[in-house]
Amino acid sequence: MTNKELKIAYQEFSSLDRLSAEDQTLAVAAIEATESSYAPYSQFNVGAAVMYEDGDIIKGANQENAAYPSGTCAERTALFYASASNPDKSIVAIAIAARQNGQLCKNPVTPCGACRQVMAQYQLKGGKPMRIILVGAAKIWKFEKVDDLLPFTFDSI
Repeated sequence: MTNKELKIAYQEFSSLDRLSAEDQTLAVAAIEATESSYAPYSQFNVGAAVMYEDGDIIKGANQENAAYPSGTCAERTALFYASASNPDKSIVAIAIAARQNGQLCKNPVTPCGACRQVMAQYQLKGGKPMRIILVGAAKIWKFEKVDDLLPFTFDSI
């Protein structure tokens, strides 16, 4: 037996104004996207903003349904829309923010496993690392690549 260890690198920022201008723009777009959320059951409004390599941004928000499995997360809404709209453009970053009871969540909200796997797929498709910016009111986490959130992606096909 061999013991192995994973190390995950990320940066923590105390406010949006500490981010680069490009990352600030993307983070603000994710916060704005929370307004498009349809979350009548959970009241948990999540927004995501995806940036292409040319700087264009696509937004998405979580969409709930009374038949719970029929809803979808903000991350997948944004990523699927971005890929369907511009299949030849590489996605280089995604920012995610959430509100509850009308207030931006204090701590960053992390993507679910399914969303992490979808991010990994689009990172692979784009052929370059995809930055992930998780926005909270008290702190912001920035990861340089999806592998830092999902080190063992499913890529066996």
